[in-house]
Amino acid sequence: MTGAAMSKEQAAAAVKAAVAERDAIQANLLELDSSFGKQLLAGAELTGETRRRWDATAATLATLWQVYEAYSAVVDQAAEAAARHLGPRELAALSALLTGRSVQLASGPAPLAGRDLADPGHEDLTLATAVARMRGSFSAVTEVVAAAEHVWTEVAGRLDTAGAELARVTPLAATLGDEALAGNLASAQDKLARMRDTLNSDPLALWQGGTVDTSGADRLQERVAAAVARADELIRLRDEARQRVGEVQTAATAVRAARDDAVAAWQRAAEKIAAAALPPPPAEPADLSVRLAGLGPLMDGGRWPRLASELDLLDRELAAATSRFKEAERAAVSALARRDELRGLLGAYKAKAARLGAVEDTALAERYDQARALLWTAPCDLTAAEAAVAGYQQAVLGVRPR
Repeated sequence: MTGAAMSKEQAAAAVKAAVAERDAIQANLLELDSSFGKQLLAGAELTGETRRRWDATAATLATLWQVYEAYSAVVDQAAEAAARHLGPRELAALSALLTGRSVQLASGPAPLAGRDLADPGHEDLTLATAVARMRGSFSAVTEVVAAAEHVWTEVAGRLDTAGAELARVTPLAATLGDEALAGNLASAQDKLARMRDTLNSDPLALWQGGTVDTSGADRLQERVAAAVARADELIRLRDEARQRVGEVQTAATAVRAARDDAVAAWQRAAEKIAAAALPPPPAEPADLSVRLAGLGPLMDGGRWPRLASELDLLDRELAAATSRFKEAERAAVSALARRDELRGLLGAYKAKAARLGAVEDTALAERYDQARALLWTAPCDLTAAEAAVAGYQQAVLGVRPR
């Protein structure tokens, strides 16, 4: 049953709109059919969630094309009819094509157990109903295809980056003698292979709540980055091994020189300053000769992890020893400098006493003589001398000008 026949103008406008809509639908279907996501899904050996969803989606896509072909045939038929002479009979027939149930789908008979006695084995749709059905099917298909594309886009780049780093470092790591590193790289390779398999066969397993789950790929990148950093560190050590061993040996020589300087400074101070005011004499540095001699065999044997550990430890120990000896030297020099400072202070306050007219003050003179005796006696009791100079200073400050 169709409505009243269209006028020529209405029929021409309706046909033009139908052709334009059909062309747009065709363009979108062709773009979907050639899309990256659809090609990958259609050509892959899918498993799991992706296989379940794609099997249903592929059936929907096949039905979509079936509806389109029947629908497009009616649009073509209407366009051909509109191009001919349109009398009342032709307009009525054209109106029936455009608004009636003119799209015939060969749906096939339903299963016998549920088939209606009058089931004709086909379905008739209007153009509008066919478009609505295709629109729903298109949305369902593109949802799955777009989800797969998002997963591939987000995850593939991360895996490619991790794979490139592993390909670069793994052959080099075999020459570095680090079993832990080799194990980490092998584990990362296994994880990469598993993630590539998931990406290729079941990408929708990584589509969670409308977003791509990149956590596994991110963790893999972190693991690879740590292993690569370790490998690069060992490679740098291997390439710079002789230089670093030489630097450690130079540092060991510097420790001995710093100790000699500290001992000399302490001895000079001990001749003039009582031991109570001095730090303990510098101790002998730890004997590192065996460990230093062992660096060569480690290097020659390619035991880079062990060499790296030993060099780092020696660097820290030698730096700490050098610092201790330099501090001991500064402490000894400081004690002598303090004695000289007290001598200058005593002289300055003697001059002040003279300006105040207190040169004949017997008590003041006794204080001065006591402080001077302490400061010019070797070794000097620095603590007693400091107290004596302080007492003389206070006494001078208490003198009233004459």
